[in-house]
Amino acid sequence: MRKATARWLAALAAASVLLATFSPPPAARAQDAAAEPEVQYIAPRLPSDAPEYDPAFPDLLAEEQLYAKSAILIEASTGEVIFEKNADELMYPASTTKILTVLLGLQLGDMNATVTMDSVAANIPDDSSTIPLSVGETIGFQDLLYATMVRSGNEGANLVAETISGSIGAFVDLMNETALQMGCTATHFANPNGLHDDAHYTTARDMAKIARAAMQNETFRNIAKTYSYKLPRSNLQRSRVIMGNSDNWLNPNEENTNYYPLANGIKTGYHARAGYCYVGSAEKDGVSLISVLLYTSRNGRWMDSKKLMEYGFSQFVSVTPVNLYQMNPTVVETTGYSMEDKDIGRLQLDIQPRPDTRTVNIVATKTEVESLARNLKQAVLIEYTRKNFATPVMLGEVFGTMTYYPGDGGSAIVYDLVASRSVLRRANAPRSIEEIEAETYADPNPFPPLSPELLALILGPFAAIYVLVRVLMRIFHRGGGSRSGKKNRVPRPGNRYFR
Repeated sequence: MRKATARWLAALAAASVLLATFSPPPAARAQDAAAEPEVQYIAPRLPSDAPEYDPAFPDLLAEEQLYAKSAILIEASTGEVIFEKNADELMYPASTTKILTVLLGLQLGDMNATVTMDSVAANIPDDSSTIPLSVGETIGFQDLLYATMVRSGNEGANLVAETISGSIGAFVDLMNETALQMGCTATHFANPNGLHDDAHYTTARDMAKIARAAMQNETFRNIAKTYSYKLPRSNLQRSRVIMGNSDNWLNPNEENTNYYPLANGIKTGYHARAGYCYVGSAEKDGVSLISVLLYTSRNGRWMDSKKLMEYGFSQFVSVTPVNLYQMNPTVVETTGYSMEDKDIGRLQLDIQPRPDTRTVNIVATKTEVESLARNLKQAVLIEYTRKNFATPVMLGEVFGTMTYYPGDGGSAIVYDLVASRSVLRRANAPRSIEEIEAETYADPNPFPPLSPELLALILGPFAAIYVLVRVLMRIFHRGGGSRSGKKNRVPRPGNRYFR
């Protein structure tokens, strides 16, 4: 027993020696940490040989005219990439991470619930952005989502995570699963707020996919375009108004030179390793765009965003099926038109939406729209409901329909094709078969009215037969009858008398 105890003590002593050998003392560890240099943010600059950007020609945008190290621009409805710069380079997303955090909160949370800030969620660095919320303070869950986006509150993002998944770690797992389902193959999240972690990264392409999914949620769109928000009174604080950055391009203040009237969101981000980041959204004439900028400068994020948006709006247009038809309207040739008709019977058909027809937008490049218009009958179904194109034609008269099958999978949309003008009929134009049939069926008298023409038509065949029979009888009588009469006639006696 003593020997076993001695061996155990010897082993423990040896382990202590090894631990002392390979582990520096606490003072040394603290010294090493202090020796690690603090990461300094270095604002990116444009290359010295970059061509000067001309706002009058936004379609001439080049990669070197952007401050951002990584950027992308997509068309929101389809996800089509319009412009990119190092879009697949791994980057730190900073607080743009909160886009996915808030989206999951909207999808899985109870907007009517009240939640309480706890010490775990409030455990964030002193210099990080906050709403702020104090430990023990209650807040409505929907208010929490608004405040987290508007003020980029890191403790708010933590509280969202705990509310949805029970713990921050479980929520992070949910974030990574969701990102993968969205097609983000180069993204990994380590927290719900975007504070730096070497294992917390994404790409501009992946972040655009997340932003696109978020902007398809109506409530998220309302949150994303909110610049200031009034938080109601809580158990610890009075009612207050929280606001985003003063230089935000959503801020309509006259002194804010970064304000962009077409903008409708969505999220800023910054830390020293990530630089200034921005995920933006803008809309013009039915065209919705989403831009992502990673590691740019403070003002560069706004300038870059505007450059990308203006480039996108110069490339894409939004048209309705009505606009598409009007670019290449159908023209028909009428018959029996007046000789005084200035268009020689040619009639353009206008398109007319039916009551309660839903509005559908076709977003595409200008070249694609022009091609669709040229080949309209390949994109729509045109059917004529008028039996013929005979005149007269009245203005607004329905000639047929145009059916459009939207790419969003919704129900088909039917439009009426109507006459754009009236076309008169010439006086001596022959009636069509349809007109004759219509006139006949419209006559209440089943028998046609008696007229010389009709009488001649009825008696003509009988008269012809009668004449033909008379002619044949005369021919027959003159020919065969005379010969047989001479042969069989009994001669009259000349000199014999009977008494």
